[in-house]
Amino acid sequence: MKRLSYHFFIRTIALLLFISCNQDYYPIGETLLSDLTLETNSRTVPAFTFQEGTGEVQSNRQPLGQLGLINHPVFGKAEASIITQLNIVSDPIFGNIRQRFEDQEDQTDINLIQENETVKQVYLEIPFFSNTNDSDNDGVIDSLDADPNDPDSNSDGDELTDIVEFQSGLDPLSSDSDGDGILDHNDDDNETYQPQNREYQIDSLYGNGNADFDLQVYELTYYLGNLDPTTNFESAQIYYSNRDYFDEGYIGSTLFNQKISLDFDEIRINFKEDDPDTPEVDETTQVETRLSPRLNIPLDPNFFQKRLIDLEGTDALSGNEAFNQSMRGLVIRADNFSDDLYMLLDLQGAEIKILYEFDDYDTQGTLDDLTDDVVNKVERELSLSLGGTQINTLKNSAFEAAIEQRIASSKNNVPTDKLFVQSSRLHGKIRLFADKNPDSNQFLEDIRTESFLINEANLIFYIDPETASLESLIAKRLYLFNYESGSPLSDYSIDASVSNFGTNSNKQNFGGILELDENNNPYRYKFNLTNHISNIIRNDSLNYDLGLVVTADIENSISIKARKAMDIETLNYPLAATLNPLGAVLIGSHPSSALNDKKVKLELIYSSY
Repeated sequence: MKRLSYHFFIRTIALLLFISCNQDYYPIGETLLSDLTLETNSRTVPAFTFQEGTGEVQSNRQPLGQLGLINHPVFGKAEASIITQLNIVSDPIFGNIRQRFEDQEDQTDINLIQENETVKQVYLEIPFFSNTNDSDNDGVIDSLDADPNDPDSNSDGDELTDIVEFQSGLDPLSSDSDGDGILDHNDDDNETYQPQNREYQIDSLYGNGNADFDLQVYELTYYLGNLDPTTNFESAQIYYSNRDYFDEGYIGSTLFNQKISLDFDEIRINFKEDDPDTPEVDETTQVETRLSPRLNIPLDPNFFQKRLIDLEGTDALSGNEAFNQSMRGLVIRADNFSDDLYMLLDLQGAEIKILYEFDDYDTQGTLDDLTDDVVNKVERELSLSLGGTQINTLKNSAFEAAIEQRIASSKNNVPTDKLFVQSSRLHGKIRLFADKNPDSNQFLEDIRTESFLINEANLIFYIDPETASLESLIAKRLYLFNYESGSPLSDYSIDASVSNFGTNSNKQNFGGILELDENNNPYRYKFNLTNHISNIIRNDSLNYDLGLVVTADIENSISIKARKAMDIETLNYPLAATLNPLGAVLIGSHPSSALNDKKVKLELIYSSY
C-alpha cells in the first residue's frame, strides 16, 4: 500500500509540472470573458390585465372581527357584522361547591348549602387594535413621537428628552406629568404621576372615529357545525361572507341595543377596598387593572343566569360542543351611523366577563361552635372567551354596470382598460408576455433566445388619476400571487427584509407598497419580480397567471376559498385580502389614449452580451 501511494504522488507531481509549463494554459474562464462587453439596457414587455370579482369569500378563518359601515365613492357601500360562538371550560363550577353536592338530599356537612349563584353584571369586551411601534425605544409610540428614530427627541417641548423622561418614570408627552403646575424639569416631586399609564393610538379604524351608532348584540339561534354535512362530515365546514343570519331571522334574545360612541382611552380600574394594613395609602385611589381601549358592552344578566349559571352540573356545560348546541353564539352588528365608521376588532383578545355572587358558609374559624356561623355574599368573576366558529358577514352594494361589463369581457379573454381591486370583492388576473396562452407564445419564445442577464424586473401599476384624491380609502399595499394555486411567488418567499413601520410593512424588496408622487398624492405600486421573471425566461419555468389583491398583512400568505362573481367556480384566495374594506383603481393594460403613459408595465433591466 505504501509503494502504491508513493508512485501516485510522483505521477501527480509530474503532471502538475507539465501543466505549469504548457504555454497554452489560460486561467479558468478567461477565454469566455476576455472579449465580453456587458451593456445595461431596459425594456418594457407586455402585461395584460383582466378584471374579476368574488361573489363571496370564506369568512370563518379571519383572525379579526370587522364591524361597521363605509361608503366608498367608487366601490359603494360596505357593511360588516360578526357571528361568534363562545368557549367554556368543561363542567365548570360556579361558587365553591359542585351543583350535585348542593342538591344532595342527605346533607350531613353544614358547609354544603345551596349557594344561590346570581349574576350581577355581564360585559362583552372587544379590544381595538392599537399602534405600539416605538422604533427608538424611548417610551413614545412612533405616531406621537417628535422624531421616531431619535430617542433624544423632545415630544412635549420641555427641557427633558423623551428617553430621559421615560427612564425617570415621567410622561414624555406632558411637560407637567403630575399636573401640579410645575414643569417636569423643575419638579422634584412627581410621585402622584403613575408611569404605568399609557397613551394608545388606535390604528384599525376607517372613517370617523367620533361617529355614534346603534350597537346590537343578539343571541344566535343557528347552530354552527364544525363539519360539512355535504361531505358526510368528513371535512371542515366552510362559512362564506355573504350570509346574514340576522336578516334570515336566526336571532333570539336581545342582549344589548343602544346608541354608543367609541372611547379610545385606557381603561383604569381602582382597587375596590382600602387595605387596612397600609393606612398611609388609600388603595381605592390606586389603579389595580389597566386595559387597552376597547368596546365595553353591558349585556343582559338574566340571559346568562338562565343560559349558563342555572345550568351548572348539566350536560349542556359538559364541553364546548355541548355548550354550543345549547347557547349557539352571538350576533354583533351595528347600524344607524351618524357618519362612516368601519372597525377592525381583536376577537382573539375578546371575552365576556360575568360578575356573580353566591352564598358562602363561614364558620368564623370555630368548627365546633355553630352559634357564630354566618352565610356571606361573595362575589366572583367568570370569563368566557369568544372562540369556536367565528364569521365575518360582509355585505356590499351591487357592482356598477361598468365593473360588471369589465368582468364579463375578461371572461371572454378581453383585457381591461382599468383594474378595480377591493378587499374581499374585486381582484385582478395578470398575464405576462401574451394575452392568451401564457406559457406558450412567440414573444416569450423569442425573448428566451436572446443573450442577456436580467438584473431587475418590476411590474408597475399606476393609480387612476381620477381616484388619487381618495387617499384615506386607497389600499396601502397590494399583493401578487400564483392565481391557480394561491401560493406566494418566489420573490415573496426569498424576501426577508423587515421594516420598523408596523404590520404590513415587511418584505419591502418584493414591494406592492403604495407610493406617493412629488405632491404626496397616491401614485403607483411596484413589485420586484426579478426571480420569477428570470425563472420564466432562463429556466423555462411555467409562466402562470398572477392574481392581484389588496393585502392587510404582507406576512400572511394563507389561502382560503372564494367563489367568483357571476360564477360558481371557486378559487384559492389570499386570507389577508379579506381583512379591511379598502381598495384601489388602477390603469390596466388597454387604457384610453389619454392614460396610455400610465398603463401597467413589466419593466426589465438587463445586461446584454
